[in-house]
Amino acid sequence: MGEQKTAIVVGVGAELGIGGAVCKRFAGEGYHVLIAGRTAEKINAVSSTIIASGGAARAVVTDTTKETEVIRLFDAAEQAGRLEVVVYNAGNNFLKDILDMEAEFFERVWRVGCFGGFLVGREAGRRMLPHGRGTLLFTGASGSLRGKPPFGSFAAAKAGLRALCQTMARDWGPKGIHVAHIIIDGGVNGDMIRARFPDYINTKGEDGMLNTDAIANAYWYLHTQHPTAWSLEIDLRPCKEPF
Repeated sequence: MGEQKTAIVVGVGAELGIGGAVCKRFAGEGYHVLIAGRTAEKINAVSSTIIASGGAARAVVTDTTKETEVIRLFDAAEQAGRLEVVVYNAGNNFLKDILDMEAEFFERVWRVGCFGGFLVGREAGRRMLPHGRGTLLFTGASGSLRGKPPFGSFAAAKAGLRALCQTMARDWGPKGIHVAHIIIDGGVNGDMIRARFPDYINTKGEDGMLNTDAIANAYWYLHTQHPTAWSLEIDLRPCKEPF
């Protein structure tokens, strides 16, 4: 194993998004970043941008709901260097009323939003605990705290992910692993909303949506916290967001 510091970011989609911004932030700090997502074109774009700016990155197509693919991802990270950071950013905020919801739909949302977090968190613990150090970060949402229609399946998955994070933090924190949960409470000014809801950005006005680079700075801050003052959970929202 080399001495190169490595980071894994799971759930990277559009380049202008939370996952892409977190990858660039850690790469800018000298980390070799493994960029994991289901769409090769998207993660390759993030990797190319990082490499073009002088950073180190590798795109690894990964379905986070498949155990063998998650294990393969972590094996690749350890071969690249010293694993220090893992970020779980996968999610699928699909909308459907409970009465109209098929069982398969609910399970599919849960597998990405919660079960994948279990697989990634478990592997992070297995790799980091023997060394007594590491940071494990989970992306949450307002649905992590409260459920409302038509977000029932998404809220169930995110609430479960939050509970997993709390469990891991209480178990692994005293052993040197910083586990934290980040609640994203508001619209993210990224490619997804720009493509699907272009008028929404205009209605929010200046500083009405979360800036992706500002989000990534918060992830870096959590990673660099002193062990005598670790955060278990932070919430991020625009200054104009009602809550």
